[in-house]
Amino acid sequence: MSDTIKIILKNARIIDPASNWDSVGDILIEGGRVAAIGHLEPVEGCPQLDLKGMWILPGLIDMHVHFREPGQEYKETLATGSKAAAAGGFTAVCTMPNTSPPNDSAAVTRFMIERGHSAGLCRIFPVAAITKGQEGRELTEFGDLLQAGAVAFSDDGVPVADAAIMRMALDYARNFNALLISHSEELALSENGCMNEGRVSSMLGLKGIPSAAEEIAVFRDICLCKTTNSRLHIAHVSTKGAVELIRRAKSDGIEVSAETAPHYFILTEDAVGEYDTNAKMNPPLRTEEDRLAIIEGLADGTIDAIATDHAPHSALDKDLPFQAAANGISGLETSLPLALELVRQGRLMPSRLADLMSTSPARLLGLPLGRIAEGMPADLTVIDPEIEYSLGRDDIFTKGKNSPFLGRPLKGRAVLTLLEGRPTYDPMSLWPETG
Repeated sequence: MSDTIKIILKNARIIDPASNWDSVGDILIEGGRVAAIGHLEPVEGCPQLDLKGMWILPGLIDMHVHFREPGQEYKETLATGSKAAAAGGFTAVCTMPNTSPPNDSAAVTRFMIERGHSAGLCRIFPVAAITKGQEGRELTEFGDLLQAGAVAFSDDGVPVADAAIMRMALDYARNFNALLISHSEELALSENGCMNEGRVSSMLGLKGIPSAAEEIAVFRDICLCKTTNSRLHIAHVSTKGAVELIRRAKSDGIEVSAETAPHYFILTEDAVGEYDTNAKMNPPLRTEEDRLAIIEGLADGTIDAIATDHAPHSALDKDLPFQAAANGISGLETSLPLALELVRQGRLMPSRLADLMSTSPARLLGLPLGRIAEGMPADLTVIDPEIEYSLGRDDIFTKGKNSPFLGRPLKGRAVLTLLEGRPTYDPMSLWPETG
């Protein structure tokens, strides 16, 4: 279908960080690709879609999602996760390996890609496990996994606890110029903890996880990255100390990058309230000081990407005593409006938002995406920055209804998501009939 689509998107604010483009203009889509950009004249027989007041960004890319398939399809499948991604404005996602079985073989990697292709709603880029079974003892076959379609390596869900194994993995990855994504957690400090260690955990009588559990692990992996001269990406940064460590490493020329998630720059430990398990995640929600440091890191370039860490769970996993409930929230359908809150607050420019949610993830992963340019795939996210709404359980496509943001007033959202020029999400029926 995309091969036959020809349409002009008119009068939108086009924001493309890669080319420093941020102005009102038009985009001609033809054959699934961007054919022209600028102030375009009408083309005979070519429909036009007037997007005045809307923004067009390169299709959003989420570096960090958990789609649960294979093995836990009752929580999420590649099809339902893809539907949620498209609804959130995402045209590509990177699926973490902690499935059942884990993605530690070429066969599982290929399975994920094929299932995602069948769904046809977003690009699936699997992140493969660093160690077999994510057990932290024996490295996976990086070469075979990359050939099968893996784009990076991580044992996310658990850290690589053995520093010698992590050093070996970084050395091995350097041979392929592959990116290692670190789940930075010192288990000796975090074990049995269920929220941030501090005032709120003491009030609620819950065992806390200190900031040091993250910061010690971040420091260790930065040291190993420097030792091996490899590439390292720190996942789900949540503390001020971790931001400072990453900032210092970058200033020293160490090839480290980082991501955070919207819940870390919107919420604090106070969201746990009266034992709300929708606010339970790992790493946990931190303090207001940490939240502000995360925002500063996003603004000054210390943190390279906003990722959702989309972690859908069923009621079986969340409707439990706080200590026993599963970690994680569903985030694909709320990530963009929450990030837009920082734009409205003047913390981020729109171009910086587009960089954090598309251009920079594409660069880090070596993907030929994240740009609006002639000849590039027409993976585009159309945003109405002014629309006001809230999301309820019945309004989201993910199977996981575990979100502390349901019912929260939101402003701004994706109103049209295009994958190779083909609409994958069009709630307002903007898309005209095309030949």
